[in-house]
Amino acid sequence: MNLGMKSLVAAAVFTTLVGCNATESNSSQAVPSAIAKAVASDNRAEKNRTRDQYRHPSETLAFFGIEPSMTVVEIAPGGGWYSEILAPLVKGQGTYYAAHFPADSDVGYYQRSLKSYKEKVATNPDYSEVKITEFAPVTHSNIAPQGSADVVLTFRNVHNWYMGKGDEGVLSAFNAFNKALKPGGILGVVEHRLPEHRQLEDQKSSGYMKQSYVIDIAKQAGFELVASSDINANPLDSANHPKGVWTLPPRLALGDEKAAQYKAIGESDRMTLKFKKL
Repeated sequence: MNLGMKSLVAAAVFTTLVGCNATESNSSQAVPSAIAKAVASDNRAEKNRTRDQYRHPSETLAFFGIEPSMTVVEIAPGGGWYSEILAPLVKGQGTYYAAHFPADSDVGYYQRSLKSYKEKVATNPDYSEVKITEFAPVTHSNIAPQGSADVVLTFRNVHNWYMGKGDEGVLSAFNAFNKALKPGGILGVVEHRLPEHRQLEDQKSSGYMKQSYVIDIAKQAGFELVASSDINANPLDSANHPKGVWTLPPRLALGDEKAAQYKAIGESDRMTLKFKKL
C-alpha cells in the first residue's frame, strides 16, 4: 500500500471515530435527474466541463442533497465554475446566493474576480436570479439572510482562510455559515486533504488541510458531521509536492518540470464532508 493510500485509509478511520453517527459514502451516489441535467448543460464552459473528471459535480451535489427548491449559498464562487450548475439548477424554484469577494476590498485580484463574475452573471439569462453577497473571514459574514439557507457550500476554500487568518479566519467563516443556515441546515465542504500523520504546520503553506482539523472547527461552530464521502478522493496524491497543492493540475506551478508526472496524478486528494447545523 503506497503512502497516499495509507493516508486515505487513516483519514477514513479517523472520520468514523470522531464523526460518531457520521456515515461513509462511496462514489456510487445516485444522481437526481435535475442535477444531471444541470451538469450536462451545453451552457457550461467547455474548459469547466473538462474538469468534471476531477471535481465530480454530479455526485458531489447529490451527496450534499441539493434540490431545485432549496436556498443554496456558495462561498467564494470565483469565476463561477459551480455557478454554471447551481444557478440554473435552482432558478425558478429556489434561491442561489453567490457569496463573492467584498466590493470594498483593496486586493486587486479580488476586485478583478468580482468584476468578472458580475459581468458573467449580467450577460447570461441562466444567472438572472443570482443574488450576489459578500464574504471574507472575520470582516464580512452576511452571506444570506440569517436562518434562510437550506445549504451552504464551500469548495476548496478552507486553506485560503487558514493561510490568511489562521484559526480565527476559519472559525469565523464556519460561524458565518451557521448564522445563514436554517436549524438542521446542511454545510457541504470539499477541501484538499492533508494526511493525518503530517505536522499541523504543513497547513500554513501547502494548500492542504487535515480532515480532523476541519471537523473540529465545524464542531466548534455548532455543526455535527453526518456523512463523509470518497467521491473526490485521489489515492495517487501524496499531498507532498514542491509548491504544495498548486504543483498539481490545473495550476502546474512548476511549469514544464515533471508536468507529465503531475498530470498523471491529476487534481488533489479531497475530503468531502457533510455537516448539519445543530
